[in-house]
Amino acid sequence: MTDKPNLHPSIVSMVSLGASIAANHPSMGLCQVSKLRELGIPEHQIDTVIEVARHIRDEAGDKLDAAFDAEAGTPAAEATTGSEAGGCCGPAEPEPEPAADSEGGCCGTTASGQSCC
Repeated sequence: MTDKPNLHPSIVSMVSLGASIAANHPSMGLCQVSKLRELGIPEHQIDTVIEVARHIRDEAGDKLDAAFDAEAGTPAAEATTGSEAGGCCGPAEPEPEPAADSEGGCCGTTASGQSCC
């Protein structure tokens, strides 16, 4: 063990929930939702974790699809949708440079206005 403090169990569960959603692992995500409720985490905070995780997962899928479409030359490559139109972390091509500060830059918001960062 180290003398460094551990993360609070609620933080670990929130990270695990977000990662589970992003990785399309429903049983782990549902387990973490139960654990967060047992820990007394308010529903609106659980909802926020779910919303941000889904947004990032969906945006990653949009970017993957856009890259594939562009390389394959499919008709969808000509349509501007999702992150190509400037989603949370900017257009699919070219990738933006990381922001120097924590405000703005590559961080966007979900449909409800929740910050991704």
